[in-house]
Amino acid sequence: MLNRRTFLRASSAAAGGMLVSLYIDLPARAQSPALPIYPPDAFIHVRPDGTIVIQVNRLEFGQGVQTALPMILADELDADWSHVVGELAPAADVYKDPIYQLQMTGGSISVPHSFQQYRELGAQMRAMLVATAAQSWGVMPAQCRTENSIVYGPANQSARYADLAGDAARRPVPGEVRLKTPSDFRLIGTPVRRLDSRAKCDGSLRFGMDVDLPGLKVALVARPPVYGGRVKSLNDREARGVAGVRDVFEVPIIRGGIGVAVVADTFWMAKQARDRLNIEWNLSGVEHADTSQMRTRYAELSRTTGNVAVSRGDVTVLDRIPAADRIVADFSFPYLAHTPMEPLNTTIRFDGDRAEAWVPSQFQTMDQIAIAEVLGLKPEQVTFHTEYAGGGFGRRTPLDSHVQREAAAIAKRLRGTPVKVMWTREDDVQGGYYRPMFVHHVEVGMDARGMPAAWRHVVVGQSHIIGTGPPWEGGLVKNGVDELVVEGTADSRYAIPNFHVSAHQPTINVPVAQWRSVGMTHNAFVMETLIDELAVRAKIDPIAYRLVLLRPDAKKLRNPLALLDEKTKEWRFRVPRNHAVGIACNEYHETGVACAVEVSIESSRPRIHRATVTADVGMAINPLTLEAQFQGGIVYGLSQLMANGAITFSDGRVNQRNFDGHTPPYMKDAPVEMDVHIVASTEAPTACGECPVPVISPAVVNALFRLTGKRYRMLPLATL
Repeated sequence: MLNRRTFLRASSAAAGGMLVSLYIDLPARAQSPALPIYPPDAFIHVRPDGTIVIQVNRLEFGQGVQTALPMILADELDADWSHVVGELAPAADVYKDPIYQLQMTGGSISVPHSFQQYRELGAQMRAMLVATAAQSWGVMPAQCRTENSIVYGPANQSARYADLAGDAARRPVPGEVRLKTPSDFRLIGTPVRRLDSRAKCDGSLRFGMDVDLPGLKVALVARPPVYGGRVKSLNDREARGVAGVRDVFEVPIIRGGIGVAVVADTFWMAKQARDRLNIEWNLSGVEHADTSQMRTRYAELSRTTGNVAVSRGDVTVLDRIPAADRIVADFSFPYLAHTPMEPLNTTIRFDGDRAEAWVPSQFQTMDQIAIAEVLGLKPEQVTFHTEYAGGGFGRRTPLDSHVQREAAAIAKRLRGTPVKVMWTREDDVQGGYYRPMFVHHVEVGMDARGMPAAWRHVVVGQSHIIGTGPPWEGGLVKNGVDELVVEGTADSRYAIPNFHVSAHQPTINVPVAQWRSVGMTHNAFVMETLIDELAVRAKIDPIAYRLVLLRPDAKKLRNPLALLDEKTKEWRFRVPRNHAVGIACNEYHETGVACAVEVSIESSRPRIHRATVTADVGMAINPLTLEAQFQGGIVYGLSQLMANGAITFSDGRVNQRNFDGHTPPYMKDAPVEMDVHIVASTEAPTACGECPVPVISPAVVNALFRLTGKRYRMLPLATL
């Protein structure tokens, strides 16, 4: 996929050794005309002690990319893995995603988009080291081989990469390199312990929240209770009297609102002072969202046709199918919070003509630009460090970079003093940017075989893309429909002949953003519970029914379903009394996932005794990390079912504030047993991080139907 015109930039680091940056041009078809074109950069630093430092052009926030990408490069390099170190790259044009031309981590694209890039970088570096050794020995490069960071010659010669690096840095980058075949891989496809595990376990790894600098101050912001509210009057006398408080001032925040920043020497001092602020808010002129009223409004909209996302065949066939052969279903999904373990934070030092930022950022390019805009600088004047993040799940990807803009506005006032803006858990739960609330209305008509003959589907809910402008809106919105709102319905892999999906996307005064697996979170639930209902009516096994209904080209779902059938045969038909099995599947970003769960009801709540997950992810880079990702994704996906997992609004105010009122899944909610099986493949790797999330909730409620005889279409689940 990559052109071969490259050039080399070599320089010596303070510790000596070799620092190589490889710039690679992209083919025209991979370039977005709406974005400036910047070549990607990955670099390798071979230190004199043999350590090989590999830069990772993404954010590491639990998904394992800080190990996976170095594995890919190190395999082609034939590096000694015990000496490999992965570092998170700073914000820079050369680290932008090869396809999207933004430095970002999202949509589960890290490995799929950088797989070829990192392989070529490793192979090019290896070729340069081999050529250097071959020249010194007077032999041909083809006579040499490499293993564990050593080049071996035909006459028992050997040379360490570290000893060859200096001379290799002066060689031209080869235009063509031979990449390994999968049978030659030594790292890829093997279970490898993550490079960051030990530091995370012993507490030595620094996250964004841990950043500490000489003279650092901490800032907290008091925000209006309704989005878009502004300060009417402020009495900060008592707050300023708290020891360690340095400043109190108004600051712009999201939705055109105005908050009050409190700057102090420590977090606790800032919090104590913020609690003592006496603020009267001006909440006039802004919508006061109310989820109860919204649900009624959404339900009314769902009975009308919205902007058409897909129309195939003649959906009016549905109107001629007898009522007994039709399903009419209404679904309701609440706002959901992301609640990553590490709340939001950003540290900035503004020195007038330059700035430095330390950010656990998923969108380095956009966050760097946002900071520069607020400070009146060019992006290149902002040195941007990517910090490790304690989870994200979509919360670190709002397209307005509001956290960084807020922090930059505070840093601008504190010129010369580094300031860390922190959010508390209450700020996070009540501060906005949720998975949108949705309502679905679906009508399905069956043919004589019990297969869907016609399907009419209306989705109602906010878009977090519409209104953002290019490039996002231009690329994702078609016919007035945000593709992310209807993904999993409009692009369903099921072969339904007469199929119509439309969407209403109302504008509501509630900030929304991606939630892990985006539109699939609600759309897969609707599709998979209805498909299960059809299978029950047709009296066909739910796996067999799906295999019959899938389009012939849907191999990414056929493979996991076939593997799921194989792996669950021993227990799926022999569950204890008062236990039941539920099935669901989904394809997301070219990765197919299937899930089977064994469920009972305990204390009026579902108890998941076993979950088996199968997936076709193409080539599995690190099976150990994949297993962890899928286990974590399954548990996170249960958030939709939690009785107190919803975010609700009354008079514009969020009713929940912390984990006492907003309940995530706990250990008792997770499956007692969970096994993950990956379809064997040598195809290019596809997405992993978000793919398991959509399947667990529909699988659980499909099992609950078999226990209670009820179909569950309103989430979160009430008492069973």
